[in-house]
Amino acid sequence: MNPIIVTDSTSDIPEELVQRLGITVVPLKVMFGDQALLDGVEMKAPEFYRRLPTADKLPTTSQPSPADFTAAYQRILDAHPGAPIISIHISTGMSGTFQSATLGKSLLENEQADITLIDSLSASYGFGFMVVRAAEMAQAGATTQEIQAEIERLKTARKLYFLVDTLEYLQKGGRIGRAAALFGTLLNIKPILSIDKEGVIYAVEKARGRKKALARVIELFKQELAGVDRVDVAIGHTVQPESADEILALLRQHFEVVDVVYSHIGSVVGTHVGLGCNAIYIWPSVK
Repeated sequence: MNPIIVTDSTSDIPEELVQRLGITVVPLKVMFGDQALLDGVEMKAPEFYRRLPTADKLPTTSQPSPADFTAAYQRILDAHPGAPIISIHISTGMSGTFQSATLGKSLLENEQADITLIDSLSASYGFGFMVVRAAEMAQAGATTQEIQAEIERLKTARKLYFLVDTLEYLQKGGRIGRAAALFGTLLNIKPILSIDKEGVIYAVEKARGRKKALARVIELFKQELAGVDRVDVAIGHTVQPESADEILALLRQHFEVVDVVYSHIGSVVGTHVGLGCNAIYIWPSVK
């Protein structure tokens, strides 16, 4: 029986791919004041970014409860008795979602359920593409072990950088220090950020202005992917889809781009990166 793939809403997978590949998505919540809304269900990305600039207070986020995961796993097992489940989630360095999934699994009455939990050590489509790859492999008849091995390969093969207009949201969310956030507001400095091997956000370098920051990101990709010609690319954006077009055009000057996905950064991730964020994910193509 083919494995069934589960993830959480911070994977920011385009809805068309979720539906086509039969991926189960457990939503996190975003809170505007006392109003708790399900990410991607009750709060879609366009509405979130419309509300964000005028919010009295910055919204907050919360992970799914263990019971949310128990219920999701049970629905799958009821519909597909005996099916293995692979549950892939946002980095434990950024969220307690993986721990909730672990507790959710332990609360299942069916103690024999075959559920494999994976900490992606990444965020947004930086692991969403791994979920998509897992679902494609599952549909093609791959085993849990084969899918696990591919995800471990992708964790190191994938290179990622992201740019934000302001560090205010990351600082207020506790993802970076106050001093770093203050520096980022000076002199049109654009920090180049990434996620380390432990799944934690860190500042890579700083550049003066967006154009120079993007040029430096391209150089970093060229260094890290030396000898690689054909790549797959995903580009995340918040409120300006055309910004992804600009980045793709730059990448195509240096790489043969095989597959491209544009990912709308959702409300939970958007709470921490704010408006004007672009995330760029690139990995060697196997097609």
